[in-house]
Amino acid sequence: MMRTSVRFSLLTALAGIAAVLFAGCCRNDARGGFDPADAPDIRPELAEYYEEHSDFFRFRTLDDIPDDLEWTDNMHLPDIGSPEARKGGVQRGSMGDFPRTLRVVGPEANNAFRRFILDDMLVGLAGLHPNVPGGHKSYPGVAQEWAVDYENRTVYARLNPDARWSDGEPVTVDDVMFMFFFYQSAYINDPWYNNWYGIGINYTNITKYDEHTLSITMREARPDLERRILNLRPLPKHFFREMGDDFVQRYQWRFMPTTGPYVITDEEIERIRFNRDSITLTRLKDWWARDLKFYRNRFNADQIRLRVIRDTPKAFEAFLLGHLDMFGMNLTEYNYDMLPDDHPLVRDGFIHKSTFYNDIPRPSWGLWINSSMPHLDNNDIRIGIHYALNWDQVLEQFFRGDYVRMQTTADGYGDMTHPDIRARPFDPDRAMEFFAKAGFTERGSDGILRNERGQRLSFNINTGAAPFRGILAILRQEARKAGLELRLEILDPSANWLKVQEKNHDIAFVGLNVSVERYPRYWETYHSSNAYHDAFLEDGTPNPDRRVRTQTNNMQVIANFELDQLIERYDESDCLDEMRELAFRMEEILHEDASFVPAFVFPKFRVAYWRWVRWPDDFNVRFAREPTEYYVHWFDEERRAETELAVRPGGWLARFIPGAARDVGEVPARFPKKVRVFDQWLAVPEDVLEE
Repeated sequence: MMRTSVRFSLLTALAGIAAVLFAGCCRNDARGGFDPADAPDIRPELAEYYEEHSDFFRFRTLDDIPDDLEWTDNMHLPDIGSPEARKGGVQRGSMGDFPRTLRVVGPEANNAFRRFILDDMLVGLAGLHPNVPGGHKSYPGVAQEWAVDYENRTVYARLNPDARWSDGEPVTVDDVMFMFFFYQSAYINDPWYNNWYGIGINYTNITKYDEHTLSITMREARPDLERRILNLRPLPKHFFREMGDDFVQRYQWRFMPTTGPYVITDEEIERIRFNRDSITLTRLKDWWARDLKFYRNRFNADQIRLRVIRDTPKAFEAFLLGHLDMFGMNLTEYNYDMLPDDHPLVRDGFIHKSTFYNDIPRPSWGLWINSSMPHLDNNDIRIGIHYALNWDQVLEQFFRGDYVRMQTTADGYGDMTHPDIRARPFDPDRAMEFFAKAGFTERGSDGILRNERGQRLSFNINTGAAPFRGILAILRQEARKAGLELRLEILDPSANWLKVQEKNHDIAFVGLNVSVERYPRYWETYHSSNAYHDAFLEDGTPNPDRRVRTQTNNMQVIANFELDQLIERYDESDCLDEMRELAFRMEEILHEDASFVPAFVFPKFRVAYWRWVRWPDDFNVRFAREPTEYYVHWFDEERRAETELAVRPGGWLARFIPGAARDVGEVPARFPKKVRVFDQWLAVPEDVLEE
């Protein structure tokens, strides 16, 4: 289980994070200037910790495994990807800025680059099959088979003895046990992981039977017990031997060995110390899972090369020049104006366009109101803000009807999504009624409401999604009709996320991706333990001495005692009917609280790509949140060669690219136009929750 990622799925070009200087690099190695001779040794502390918590970290023998378990590997499930896929080539992409760290946890690690080294890459115990109808099914990862004991809330697993870390070390049960220690440790400076993996909170024990056999037990027999355990990803115990108080700095620029197919080499880390214009990931030629079913047709490029291109228009220009292989087309202006279907490059088959309808819980794009800030702690102000925002005009004018309004905090979960809650509509008169309840009754000469103390109804709204600047401009303009001033602050993605994580925002325009799960999560975003230190006294009243807790996903700083109790019951329940009832009540509380303003959902993704990028016949998988998430594409180098004849200096593209050489020369052959829509998952039965 991972903390919700801030990857921006609506536009590939948004997958960037802020630049930072490499501080403290002085040695010519991959340790970021830290001398291993001075390193701490975590092993004695680890042994002591295991002994101190022997009820959680248990050691048994194979004789202690029940004889009546039913083991499975689900090898009957269909393969993922196309058998026509070929290895080779370079995937050329972009990122909005340079990452602040190569750590996967801790300060500034939860960023858009993390997907390239963790989210989409690191192989866990077993993956969620992304392309079968019906219930959620697992396929082998580093575990080659497993057995589920629902009665005792336990999953047993046997690791694949061939599984290896990218540095050649074998993956063993010790790495899975160490993962729990790692995430429970204060050294990582990451409260979310400390809370989620804390002893007895979600998991009650991990048991080692031999080097490749283990079991993990959860506190409650959740309906998704199997996935909650098999989704776990081991961590390389040997790599973190130097873990200690200086963990954040010591591991800042060290690439963690992976169970996945791509690495950042030591040579590349050395290069980026002095040149922060790109990062290259290299595919392991001897990757242990290369020829295994579910992996053999994926992760095909020899390298993934990510260039820093800070502005979306510049990234689009680089794409048109053939310097990038693909470009996200979810933004309306790019799909209809910048690269319409009759654009010469599309018309003559050089660039293809595809629209893919996926079947996933929807990212939570919206305005996250910090209820710990002055005036925003007033519920009437927050409700008034809802009514002051003209999302219908955004949907019609900015998105041209392609997007629809999000209604709850958890759209897209089938019958686990509240069927009756509707987002508040734009209504300036109603907005002013609620603002008046909070004391803002008089308009100033500038049209903005004031209270009797002369304070203006004015708030900052910040975002790291620069391509959506036009959305906020519409909201700002329309909000003035209700006497509300919104001051826009456009930041680079990482600076914006840092501001939100430190809870220094008034209102943040952010979209959080959510995992493909059977039901929504509430604890990490809405429980008071992620809003304040000691939010309530024992009687449930607010603690007057409580302090805001930073570095969590509770971006509204919402603390509601009834909501806490419901979340805890929800997380302990093993009954979907009860969970559904609790989820509906929680959504009602969140709607009443009004600290989250639902924005929009996009039930598909669009992508443009040069014709040398190849895809399976059905293009992608059901649960894909963006085109490259499952790496089912590949690169046809013969097609690339014949296509690039057209992008040579003075070649065919000079007719259409401003500033290019005008010596057109011989016109190459045209290719078949391909603008396609894949809607095979548009209307699947709502049986995701049935098994």
